[in-house]
Amino acid sequence: MQCNATASPGPQSRWRVALLGFVALIGLMGLAGCERPNGMTSTQTGYRGVAMGQVSNPRVVGPVVAAQPLPDPVPAIPSPEGSPLAKDTFKNVQVLGDLPVGEFTRTMLSITAWVSPKQGCAYCHAPGEDMSSDKLYTKLVARKMLQMTRHVNTDWQQHVAANGASGAGGVTCYTCHRGEPVPAKVWFTNLGPKQAGGASAESDGQNHPSPQAGLTALGLDVLTPYLLKTTPIRVEGTSALPVDYRPTDIGNGSAGLRQTEGTFGLMMHMSQSLGVNCTHCHNTRAIADWAQSPPARTTAYHGIQMARELNNAYMVPLTSTFPAERLGPTGDVAKISCATCHQGLSRPLNGAQLLKDHPALAGVKAPAAAMPAAAPAEPAAPAATGLLGRILFEVGKSQLGAEAVKTIADASAALKAKPELKVALSGFADKTGNADQNLELAKQRAFAVRDALKAEGVGEDRVQLKKPEFAIGGAEADARRVEINVAP
Repeated sequence: MQCNATASPGPQSRWRVALLGFVALIGLMGLAGCERPNGMTSTQTGYRGVAMGQVSNPRVVGPVVAAQPLPDPVPAIPSPEGSPLAKDTFKNVQVLGDLPVGEFTRTMLSITAWVSPKQGCAYCHAPGEDMSSDKLYTKLVARKMLQMTRHVNTDWQQHVAANGASGAGGVTCYTCHRGEPVPAKVWFTNLGPKQAGGASAESDGQNHPSPQAGLTALGLDVLTPYLLKTTPIRVEGTSALPVDYRPTDIGNGSAGLRQTEGTFGLMMHMSQSLGVNCTHCHNTRAIADWAQSPPARTTAYHGIQMARELNNAYMVPLTSTFPAERLGPTGDVAKISCATCHQGLSRPLNGAQLLKDHPALAGVKAPAAAMPAAAPAEPAAPAATGLLGRILFEVGKSQLGAEAVKTIADASAALKAKPELKVALSGFADKTGNADQNLELAKQRAFAVRDALKAEGVGEDRVQLKKPEFAIGGAEADARRVEINVAP
């Protein structure tokens, strides 16, 4: 009699089956963390064949966009021609007084909806007090912020113009506030935790994961050196052994290890603030080369200059106006960064044309249709020799303000009109104080002008840097200058 029986698997076989099942489960769990291939979109940002593109994941971008809805505009209040102006009707109107009463009222209602929808008008105007009263600090701050908003829309077109690479449509109070009295994305200077003494008593901000820099250890405070101070943004050294290991306000012209780390920390902040990768602004095969960079890099350059100027000209002067509980751990005021406006999108509020309904926040007194369109001015053709521009600087500073940026834009337009011309940058120093530091500062100011010209599309081979020198005679402010001269 023949018996056909199957032997049951032994302990070793069962162990192998269990191990294979476990490995398969781990593999599936790993794949669960991978992106599904469908639904991804890619936008070409560079020349064909250089693999420069922005990859967008709708499952990531979608919720970010959905979390940033636009408020419904307040209906227009008729203001017939010849209507009285706000400054002639109400008391103590220091900003927007050039608006008719109806448009002024509509703008105030809009600002309330943008900044304090829960608190209402009482957020800035003390109950029981005359509306002209400046009793509440919030009214003083709001007035300064309105001045800043108009300044951005009027004088920083290089960054917020609707036809620029950012695709922004200007800014309003809602751009930063999003219905909250305090914007969600502000920052304070962070000195880091206190440490005990010893051989390594001071970490200098190193080896602490920083939310500002995408939780990397590139520096605990990557914004203060660049968006408040004037530390040069550069990563390429000019010597084999750079000696400047820390970011400084002036530097010695070389890029040290700490400058490199600080620069990359700032770039990480900008990347996560805009929800983009490096190729949004750079060709990664030649990161430092402006000629191979997309237009977005120029827009970002102006954005850095703008944030720095706004922090120094508008936010820092408000430090004493805010109560202590609104200041940071070191007693500093809340400041602006890329994240304050962008909040995860390359174009704030996905490029909404915010000024369309509120032209008054750009200094426009009447609807665009009511004003005759002016023909664009042609750049003046430079002479064979002569001065193209003269840029003044504040004491101890090398940052470019709005007037300087406008001068550089005019000079670059004139150079583009005559491609055969070159320019020489002459940095002049004040004799007051330390002579070596003043000459170094004059050189850094010339570097800043050179970088700005490059950002405007002027080739580096067309810009010559002359040795800095002391100014002779003239007003003290005139000594702190850089001249843009047509090179012989």
